[in-house]
Amino acid sequence: MIRSAKLLTTAMLLSGLMSGPVFAQGNSSNYEVTIYNITKAQIFTPILAVTHSADIALFELGSPSSAELATLAESGAIAPLRAVLDSATGLVAETNTNGGLLFPGHSVTIAISGEVKLDRLSFAGMLVPTNDAFVAINGLELPKKDAVVYALAYDAGSEANDELCANIPGPYCGDMDDSGDTGEGYVYVGNGVRGAGDLDSAEFDWNNPVARVEIRRVN
Repeated sequence: MIRSAKLLTTAMLLSGLMSGPVFAQGNSSNYEVTIYNITKAQIFTPILAVTHSADIALFELGSPSSAELATLAESGAIAPLRAVLDSATGLVAETNTNGGLLFPGHSVTIAISGEVKLDRLSFAGMLVPTNDAFVAINGLELPKKDAVVYALAYDAGSEANDELCANIPGPYCGDMDDSGDTGEGYVYVGNGVRGAGDLDSAEFDWNNPVARVEIRRVN
């Protein structure tokens, strides 16, 4: 279930955005969203981007994650969340993905379009190696002109942060993910890697934000 949008969690991170309506009635616009991984050692799994109505959001801070977002945050799989979004007729303009891993110091560009009243941008991708951390933008108003924002890492609160490779997918931990543990029960701002299990905090810890995002209007 997609949670009702009540908190625009990226509002204080905006840089250079214009206020007011983005589209004239009956128009749509195309965008290129370039995401830079600015962490030292965290890899982003395929990133799912969506343009949508202000009436929905991927998550609410302090509230439980949807099952589909928890799946993305724990395993990197975007298909369940994408299916829910694609079925939200009248609330979603488009979904798209880069389809591959995004390594530290690298960037990827995702093309996406917005429409009248479907003028919000969100995206999410898992951080690996972590139990259930993900990078996200949640309900950002599409800009009239080029803009730069910074994206935080969040914790889905759906899996215990034991930092054990037996419960973490991805290249470092050997593509394993069999945890049935219960997490904190709500989405919160990610607090990094503490070195509690198999992960070295000196290598894999991060300080928010974790991504630089350039949004360019191309028509």
